[in-house]
Amino acid sequence: MAAAGLIFASFMAIVRHVGSTLDPIQVAFLRYGLGLVFMLPFFMRLNTADFQRARFGLHAIRGVLHAGGVMCWFYAMSRIPIAEVTAIGFTAPVFATIGAALFLGEKVRLRRILAVLIGLLGALIIIRPGIVAVELGAMLMLIAAPLFAISDLISKVLTRKETGPALVAYLSVFVTLTIMIPALFVWREPSLEEWLWMGLTAGLATLGHLCMVQGFKIAEVSALQPVKFLQLFWAALIGFLIFAEVPEIWTWIGSAVIVGSTTYIAHRERKARTKNQS
Repeated sequence: MAAAGLIFASFMAIVRHVGSTLDPIQVAFLRYGLGLVFMLPFFMRLNTADFQRARFGLHAIRGVLHAGGVMCWFYAMSRIPIAEVTAIGFTAPVFATIGAALFLGEKVRLRRILAVLIGLLGALIIIRPGIVAVELGAMLMLIAAPLFAISDLISKVLTRKETGPALVAYLSVFVTLTIMIPALFVWREPSLEEWLWMGLTAGLATLGHLCMVQGFKIAEVSALQPVKFLQLFWAALIGFLIFAEVPEIWTWIGSAVIVGSTTYIAHRERKARTKNQS
């Protein structure tokens, strides 16, 4: 999980660099389009049963929503500091908790509700609406986080009958097809250097995802949660070394609030699973 955080932070730095010359929507399309090459092993693991069980309607909805989050995320990456993008992105589990209560019927008790509200407060501390002018990138990240959370919730429903490789493969296809449409309107021929950067981006994103999945296989989510937040440190360090970005004190304060909130949510989910299993 620590390796995944470093890889994702490096991936974000490349996106930030390429996004200064290419439209962020085109960058997002190239990342997923080229990423399909790295997804070939997942496609090879699909069998007839995977296609028979597939609920393509849900996969399509998930792909469209996830693509919306991806486009917001890539645009934000080109506009605001990497550490700020990472910190606001950590609110996704907060939105997932809200969605699980609303759409999956999961019981959310008072302590977890308070954790959700505290997590959202952390995001407001970073953005500080009404105190400073709200950056468009920050607002788009606040849109991206719940979209990613909904994608995760749909994934949770799909995993009841479908395999992990199938979910990864279908998501890659539907996200690529969705982003392709707006990408056509901003398309320009990338230079050789940009092609190379985007190829590296697709490879890093796939590698980071594989590291993260392997981490979840080995250890419990609650145990990995603090390690996952190392990505914020990597993002801040890379942003400082490469782009001379110095996160404001409010970013760190808000991040600490979000980290505490999501760590508590993960802890409560682990206790709930243990209670149900016993």
